[in-house]
Amino acid sequence: MSMSTQTDLVDAEPLGELERLNELKRFRSHGRGFWQEVAETDWNDWRWQLKHRITTGEQLRQLVPVLTPEEHAGAFLNENRLAMAITPYFFTLIDPADPNCPIRRQVIPRIEETHVSAGEMLDPCAEELHSPVPGLVHRYPDRVMLFATDRCASYCRYCTRARLVSHGPQHDFHPQLEQQLDYIQRTKTVRDVLISGGDPLLFSDEKLADLLGRIRSIRHVELIRIGTRVPIFLPQRITNQLCTGLRQYHPLFISIHSNHPSELTIEARHALWQLADAGIPLGNQSVLLRGVNDDPVVLKAHMQKLLMCRVKPYYLYQCDLVSGTGHFRVSVRKGLELMKSLRGYTSGYAVPTYVIDAPGGGGKIPISPEYMLNYTNDSIVLRNYEGKLFEYPEPADNTVLCQAACPHGEYLHW
Repeated sequence: MSMSTQTDLVDAEPLGELERLNELKRFRSHGRGFWQEVAETDWNDWRWQLKHRITTGEQLRQLVPVLTPEEHAGAFLNENRLAMAITPYFFTLIDPADPNCPIRRQVIPRIEETHVSAGEMLDPCAEELHSPVPGLVHRYPDRVMLFATDRCASYCRYCTRARLVSHGPQHDFHPQLEQQLDYIQRTKTVRDVLISGGDPLLFSDEKLADLLGRIRSIRHVELIRIGTRVPIFLPQRITNQLCTGLRQYHPLFISIHSNHPSELTIEARHALWQLADAGIPLGNQSVLLRGVNDDPVVLKAHMQKLLMCRVKPYYLYQCDLVSGTGHFRVSVRKGLELMKSLRGYTSGYAVPTYVIDAPGGGGKIPISPEYMLNYTNDSIVLRNYEGKLFEYPEPADNTVLCQAACPHGEYLHW
């Protein structure tokens, strides 16, 4: 029997909020920005994009004349931590006049990266503790994560693997592919291999095919996954030739990484549709970041826009306790409030699982608002997204004891 019989109509979204939501969901092409004179064939060549990345403070100062003091100090100190690299394409998404631009915050270094807060560490998820061979993490019983490379198209300033990626002066990580594959071959419980890094889609088609083929030849591996931010940072990499090659390795899944609706451009959508057309299921993993996506309208727009790109929102991560990322971190309390703003207010497909990758190697732990308020042998008391309470009878012998009144006064039993 329901503890709430209220049947009010659902309130419509405020007009101003709806307009903002729809504006965030518009697909745009930002053109070539500062690279108007570049030939179209070059601009659309992913290797040209990589070759012309912004990697130094001087380049950045020329393109963004008004850097904040924090950005200026960070850009000229970035070699001491995580190298800077921004593809020209992704740079066109930055608003050079807005120091709070959510795209800008993700890729331009800041001096706060040198500040270490309490609880932060170089390897917050204890990946190295669960590495039986260099470059391979075996934390869960039936799956492993294989680090294929230490390079990315661009470098996220909150990177969980800042200790490994970018090939900077303080990084000395070199994947050991033969040892990694040998371990997978010997470990019969491994049925799922996630290829990560760095970004494996930076490999040439031939090198990627060799890696995928060798993993697929291991008989007990049922599923291959690729973790990548290339469709967002470098959509030019997603070519017909690449997609045709990937088709050979099904079942193959791809997890992308997008944090803000502005990242989902016309070019990114085209790249994602190409992957989907190749029969590859796509999921997205976002990180909850202060000043980027810690806003209910932004978060909802992003999740809905991902679905329009044929991508299922999969995880929303609480920002890992990586050294120098305190300025990005949002409280878990606020994260739960943001999840409440999604559940019931948009399609279930648009609601990711909010997780904390437990410090010290505990793995992903789902965190959710309290929808189950009380649980006894007889019943469960539930609260829905509107705050209304409902009681569900709990059977002792797997027989559902629920009754519902029909419009004509009879009862349905199930």
